[in-house]
Amino acid sequence: MGEHIELKMGEVSLDNAPEYESTSFGKEMLKHFLIDPAYRNLNHGSFGTFPRVIRDKQREYQALCESGPDVFMRYDYFKFLQENRAAAAKIINSPPEAVVLVPNATTGVNTVLRNIVWNYHGKDEIIYFRHIYGACLKTVEYVCEANHNIVNPREIVVHYPMEDEDLLWLFRQTIQASRAEGKNPRIAIFDTVSSLPGLRMPFEGLTKICKEEGVLSLIDGAHGIGHVHIDMTTLDPDFFVSNVHKWLYVPRGCAVFYVPVKNQHMIRSSLPTSHGFEPRITSNIRNPLPPTSTSNFLNSFEFVGTMDCTNYIVVKDSIRWREQVCGGEKAIINYTTKLAKEGGKAVAKILGTKILDNTSETLTNCSLVNVLLPLRISETKIEGVDTVKNENALAAAAWMQHTLITVERIGITVYFFQGQFWTRMSGQIYLELSDFEKTAHALKKMCERAGNGEFLEAGKYGKGNS
Repeated sequence: MGEHIELKMGEVSLDNAPEYESTSFGKEMLKHFLIDPAYRNLNHGSFGTFPRVIRDKQREYQALCESGPDVFMRYDYFKFLQENRAAAAKIINSPPEAVVLVPNATTGVNTVLRNIVWNYHGKDEIIYFRHIYGACLKTVEYVCEANHNIVNPREIVVHYPMEDEDLLWLFRQTIQASRAEGKNPRIAIFDTVSSLPGLRMPFEGLTKICKEEGVLSLIDGAHGIGHVHIDMTTLDPDFFVSNVHKWLYVPRGCAVFYVPVKNQHMIRSSLPTSHGFEPRITSNIRNPLPPTSTSNFLNSFEFVGTMDCTNYIVVKDSIRWREQVCGGEKAIINYTTKLAKEGGKAVAKILGTKILDNTSETLTNCSLVNVLLPLRISETKIEGVDTVKNENALAAAAWMQHTLITVERIGITVYFFQGQFWTRMSGQIYLELSDFEKTAHALKKMCERAGNGEFLEAGKYGKGNS
């Protein structure tokens, strides 16, 4: 490792950042992370994690801030922010003026939907897929409610597995059906890789259809940067937000929010509104921050209230770490995607089940994999088969996940989907195939315990408390 660099007030260049040593993927990579050796983390996709040296770099910035809060918060921070915003833009092939940093993908989705001025004719619709991330669906519902339903949601029901071309056809049909009913399909929200189930969506094709149909595209890339290849110049969506604290190894919470210059007039305010907002009526409101030469859009997001934003200014360090230690984005994505595919198939073989994928295997072209669990839904006990009553399905899934995480010390997601029990697992650079195989045996035992009704003995997971 390179020598520790002590930062001083006014020294805002990262050009002297240390050099990192190359490390092989798999268990050797664990030495760089803070993960407890007794904890097997197959759920990287939920909350991410970051290398120890990135943690240390963030603490340097925190110490620098405390050594002179006014100097850092008013002057140095903004110089650091510009460097890191530019680094984030470069990794997705975007102009820097189209990128800002926000706390998370949910904030980005909220920012877009709360800024759009909906038509008073009451015909505007927000199109979304049924397996949208729950917080984003609640945002859609809230925006409709808060605007007295002059805008309304339209759901697309997808039953997986589905081929990409079928999903794209369904999407276009939904837009056309909206118009046939006299509605105005104003904006569509969809994922790069959905959360539950964790599947790669054909977001490139969905974005293309939006352009052809004149519908605004809002891409929820919570599982995006560092997970799948993203190129804004080629993709060219209307709005895109992607967490970088999940797959890019940046401390929580940090996300890239992309709005092309042509659409920035629609995003009048950050969330929350702060000093960068430019009112159309009152213009003499005091701004305590130094003058800036950036655009109104960029200025709106530079300071949105006092909080610790040092996670925003280690993005460049995380990217450098990935290049030097891991060999860059392509190497990381190739390893984690391949491991997820092979690991999922190994788990399915041990469980005697299957992974969730289509015939062209595009759904698993990412670092998440979903495996069917050998636990059936039945109102009567089936001899030789682990079963749970339908009314207890959610409670059983919650109990299994809680027990696996807190007792077995395996980070994993267990959920109920399309009438069946599934687990979602993440491929990651510090994991190997053996981690998936060991987890499969733990899952098999957990399904047996659930089939015996053990979860009903745990009060908060019983019927009526799921």
